[in-house]
Amino acid sequence: MRNKIPDDVRAEISPWFIGNVAIKEDVPEKIIKLDDSAKYMNSNMKPNRSDLDMNHHVNNVKYVKWMLETIPEQFLEGHQLSSITLEYRRECGSSDIVQSLCEPDEDSVEKDGGINLLSGYNMATEICGGSELLGSLDTWPLKYTHLLQIKGDNKSEEIVRGRTTWKKKLSILPFSTT
Repeated sequence: MRNKIPDDVRAEISPWFIGNVAIKEDVPEKIIKLDDSAKYMNSNMKPNRSDLDMNHHVNNVKYVKWMLETIPEQFLEGHQLSSITLEYRRECGSSDIVQSLCEPDEDSVEKDGGINLLSGYNMATEICGGSELLGSLDTWPLKYTHLLQIKGDNKSEEIVRGRTTWKKKLSILPFSTT
């Protein structure tokens, strides 16, 4: 049975969805392991009862929250998450003490003289709404490497490695009518 989206609407919106995949199974680039020299770190995090699944392991959503909480607030205010890749190593239980490490990839800022709507910002709403776009459109995604680990007395055990990619948020101001 075919979807009930009219052909003309499908033709208009399809360029926004071509090549976009929600879950990629094969990721060729391995995520490096961070150590205690990482730029950002949150320590002594402990799961709450609400963070546990039926098997008393921490839910995967909590892992992502811990990773994102390690990124500086000033960065998060001006950027939006574009993609995330996770490499699971082991499970985390209710009694584990977790440390979150985060390191920005300083050379991951891409410069592009033009605007690529398919891989850059989604401006359809702003353009259709008659808004004026402000801000730098030549700065593209930034990447951060993450590591969650269980902190032990003698050694640390990896829970999950991650890589996040970010896009700069747009600043929108309406057109002036004067």
